[in-house]
Amino acid sequence: MTTSNTDAGVAATNALSSTGAASAAPVEARTTDRTPRTKRHRHPRRDNLVAYLMLAPMVVLLIIFVIIPFINAGYLSFFNWSFYKPSEFVGFRNYVNVLEDPDFLGSIGRGLYFAAMVVPTGMILAFVFANVVKGLGKKLSGFVKTSVYIPTIISGVIASIIFVVIYDYSGGILNWFLGLFGVQPIAWLADPSIALPALAVPAVWIGFGITALIMLAGMLDIPDSYYEAASLDGAGWFKQMLFITIPSLKNVILYLLIAGFTAAIQEINLPLVMTQGGPLNSTLLPNLYLFNHFTQDTYQGMPIAGALLLFIVLGAISAAIFSILNSDKAVDG
Repeated sequence: MTTSNTDAGVAATNALSSTGAASAAPVEARTTDRTPRTKRHRHPRRDNLVAYLMLAPMVVLLIIFVIIPFINAGYLSFFNWSFYKPSEFVGFRNYVNVLEDPDFLGSIGRGLYFAAMVVPTGMILAFVFANVVKGLGKKLSGFVKTSVYIPTIISGVIASIIFVVIYDYSGGILNWFLGLFGVQPIAWLADPSIALPALAVPAVWIGFGITALIMLAGMLDIPDSYYEAASLDGAGWFKQMLFITIPSLKNVILYLLIAGFTAAIQEINLPLVMTQGGPLNSTLLPNLYLFNHFTQDTYQGMPIAGALLLFIVLGAISAAIFSILNSDKAVDG
């Protein structure tokens, strides 16, 4: 075996000598590249220890602020628990009660409907906006990006107050504007059939800035060579968008879809400030339902059970979205 290896080494040396300096350089480069990898893997246990030490603070915080409260909430959900009275073990009665409450089930369905209005609308508008801004000059695009980001830094309470003024029946800007075209005033927040869509508008407005900027960042990461090659092949704007832009933004779209869905279905500021869940519970979203019961009921076991059920619903739907739109590793990553 030693003799054969020596012969192979001599043959390789002769081959390198025959190919000259041009081929020797890459071989040397490859040899140089191997050295750091060898050193890097020389102490795998030490590398693992460093990784564990760096992860330890986050794991400790996760245990303290997420896992322990979650387990405690699951424990309390089996009790008639109160801040002021002794607790009583009731088993699964809280879960049965909340599942038999039509208001809770209605709030879940309403939350899904609200998310279905907000998320696709916001993502389509953000996609169009990002496409437009991508073609602008540096100064103008900077001004536009700053302008659209302003609603993101406005709190949900302030945005709610702004839109209550806009929607006002007698003195609101929206009814005044529609009146210029002969449209009669509309009770935007008092009509059960349009109150929830009226809340969806400020939700889209608040989330539009950050969604558009993330979408724009994803577009700017797509290499221009893709579009240049497509143009040489005769592909127009629509085909480039369909076969280059959207597939390249798959991971960005997946993230925005999950984040937007969970944020929309858990919206509480807008219905709490603008309608208090009315009229006729038409804007009673899941978190507002839980908030009302947690602050108004004598015992808090049922809203805790409802919160855990909502967590299961959100987790199941998020997992379904992940399974349908599998994220891909970046090409250059």
